[in-house]
Amino acid sequence: MQRSAARAAALPLTGEPPAEASFERDASFERDASFERDALALHRSLSELMRMLQFRDRDRICCHDISVTQCYALEALVQRTEEKGKKGSGGCTLNELAADLYLDKSTASRVVDSLVAKGYAARAPNPEDGRAVCLTPTAPGRRLYARIDAELLVEARAVLADFPPDVRRAMGELMRRLHAAAAARILGDACCPPGAAAQGCEAR
Repeated sequence: MQRSAARAAALPLTGEPPAEASFERDASFERDASFERDALALHRSLSELMRMLQFRDRDRICCHDISVTQCYALEALVQRTEEKGKKGSGGCTLNELAADLYLDKSTASRVVDSLVAKGYAARAPNPEDGRAVCLTPTAPGRRLYARIDAELLVEARAVLADFPPDVRRAMGELMRRLHAAAAARILGDACCPPGAAAQGCEAR
């Protein structure tokens, strides 16, 4: 009886994990809680930054007889054309522009229509695909984009002025990594979570 009692006392009670398992569970919970705090802090910081930048864009860009979306499209056209020019080709397809702007093709086409009407972009037949068009920024469009970009760059310099060089470089690298991670995770998902598609997607 004494040996049985001693053996029973040495075993863990039913339903209570060993001390090692309990420690691992607590450590895992702490990691999960820390991760959740970090995710929430990132989400809120990015939301606040995006709202501020959207206000800045509306305030600055709309002073140039162009909407924010039109400016984004013009920027994409300029950058796409410059990048393709380095490879010996030029212009941008509507599908490429729509992907750059995260818009559907019909919405991107309407944005292009407005840029063409204002003389900031041009359409031409695509020499590589007879069914597609080649989009390019015009000379006035390039000048407008350069002027807006220069004004926004002045603000970026002012924001970074008080940060040391290593922090400035780390900011740029962090934003590139965040963009890559977000693009890989978000762009492949449906626009609405399960159960919300009927209400969300149809309303867009």
